[in-house]
Amino acid sequence: MVKIAPSILSADFANLEREIRRIETADYVHVDVMDGLFVPNISIGIPVVQCIRPVTALPLDVHLMIVEPIRYVERFCDAGADLVTVHVESDSEENLHGAIAKIHAKGKRSGVVLKPKTPAEAVLPYLKEVELILVMTVEPGFGGQSFMADQMDKVRAIRRLIDRHNPDCELEVDGGVGVDTCRTCIEAGANVLVAGSAVYKAEDIPGRIRALRGE
Repeated sequence: MVKIAPSILSADFANLEREIRRIETADYVHVDVMDGLFVPNISIGIPVVQCIRPVTALPLDVHLMIVEPIRYVERFCDAGADLVTVHVESDSEENLHGAIAKIHAKGKRSGVVLKPKTPAEAVLPYLKEVELILVMTVEPGFGGQSFMADQMDKVRAIRRLIDRHNPDCELEVDGGVGVDTCRTCIEAGANVLVAGSAVYKAEDIPGRIRALRGE
């Protein structure tokens, strides 16, 4: 089944509770955390995750675009994250293994994320440990960018690795996903689609979520 994870980066932050309730037919709430160092932008953090946790029963899919995420993963778990993903480019391999272990010790799911220029093989040290792999189809740091179709070869390669080594692992795509690109992602092997403006700019949000699933 294809799952949809609307990104609240595209929501109206003055009415965030209302905006999260509008996506209640989705499968995840995708929360983009940026520190202004790993990416050239700053977004939300632990207090916002704490505030939105009580207003939705949906799992919180927290994407950490921060340096040395091992410092913060436990606090995001305690704040209410259900799934925490860390970038393979954000720290040493040793520390990333440590971050994944800390997430699991909190009883939460973990994942790793790849920037567009990072090869598929970068997931190999973590593949058997994680519950999700996220492939960025834009450069991380800003919403509303154009979909990078050349990342589909990477998605297909990672799908093959997942099927071979960790079949229960989910494969997520984030960046420029809309009604015109969702089928491309699904056919390449993704089963979780992050969509921000494609969802929040739709007049019929439940209808848009169904369309992204291919229903």
